[in-house]
Amino acid sequence: MMSLQERTFGITSPISLGQPKAIDLELSKKLEDAMKLYSVFESEENLNHRMDVLGKINILVKAWITGVALHKNMPEKAAANVGGKVCTFGSYRLGVHTKGADIDTLCIAPRHVERSDFFTSFYDLLKEQPEVKELRAVEEAYVPVIKMTFDGIELDMLFARLAYAQCPESLDVRDESILKNLDQKCVRSLNGSRVTDEILHLVPNVENFRMSLRAIKLWAKKRGIYSNALGFLGGVSWAMLVARVCQLYPNTAPAVLLQKFFLVYSKWDWPQPILLKQMSTDNKLGFPVWDPRINPSDRFHLMPIITPAYPQQNSTFNVTTSTRAIMIEEFKEGLDVTTVILEQLESWDRLFEPSNFFQRYRHYIVIIAKADNQEHHLEWVGLVESKIRLLVQNLERNPFIELAHVTPESFGPLNET
Repeated sequence: MMSLQERTFGITSPISLGQPKAIDLELSKKLEDAMKLYSVFESEENLNHRMDVLGKINILVKAWITGVALHKNMPEKAAANVGGKVCTFGSYRLGVHTKGADIDTLCIAPRHVERSDFFTSFYDLLKEQPEVKELRAVEEAYVPVIKMTFDGIELDMLFARLAYAQCPESLDVRDESILKNLDQKCVRSLNGSRVTDEILHLVPNVENFRMSLRAIKLWAKKRGIYSNALGFLGGVSWAMLVARVCQLYPNTAPAVLLQKFFLVYSKWDWPQPILLKQMSTDNKLGFPVWDPRINPSDRFHLMPIITPAYPQQNSTFNVTTSTRAIMIEEFKEGLDVTTVILEQLESWDRLFEPSNFFQRYRHYIVIIAKADNQEHHLEWVGLVESKIRLLVQNLERNPFIELAHVTPESFGPLNET
């Protein structure tokens, strides 16, 4: 079997194979201790509670899939063996979820279960569960989802129907063949799980990757640049950026990986894409993939970070001229701060200082979203928030505006007197 030293991770050879020094390990321990103050880690009790919740959901899903089979007149013996499973993806699957964060889940079902069954009979089954609160279905979304709180844990659940008669527990979502004969919605639903699993497979040291990613996510949130919807980067994009640095420095300790992260991306020649593995040249299944040579619209992406699982997509198509400029400035500042920390002239708290957004500019626009009741307000705020990126792009076209900077933090509701 190929050793870690022999295996090349990523599309190029590593920049350094150097082993961590004692001081690097000491600084990494201080980094971990510093992050504990920000509720970045969950207690053992909370972790076990999440596992219990996922176990219950898995039992519900399997019982429902069997029930659908019986309802469609499948013989009892065959119905008992159709399988089905629940996968996790996103921050929970990557092992970097924070205290109180939601869990992204995917329900994988065999071919006798339709998407309409998921949004009717499974939704009704969830409604009957005493642990389920705040249940809502968003069937018309780009990636259709059921949202809920199950025994105090927020869950988002996607659905994918495979072209298989059975879905065993051993099913590997990374296997490209599972995408055969699937519709676009199922492919999109599977994509989150496939990308997350692929990222974990493509990093040389998972624990170092996780610790570094926790720190980068905390830093990005503190600096106000963590939001895919508003034109910054979302969780999967930050994960891929960290993963690429881990590939370039496979043996480096987390404390130094952070400094290398800021070094690499403050000097990166955007729009040169970030790739964790070579893109396949043949597209046998014919799904749309990111390729600026073929797709003219892909040529306008400003900061492409390409998902490693087929069909490869750019996870950062929302990035605008302004948001890219803001992030590059933050990378440069992050490099200065981590360099000082590695010289032991500052503590890690310096890296996690909040953004000075409200002291940075002379002119501000305030957007107020009002509604008659809480339910309408939730939907209205979501719609307004989804359009803010378009406002930023319109402002950027104004020759008198050099930069349009939106903060992902929302405030309210205000008590009006």
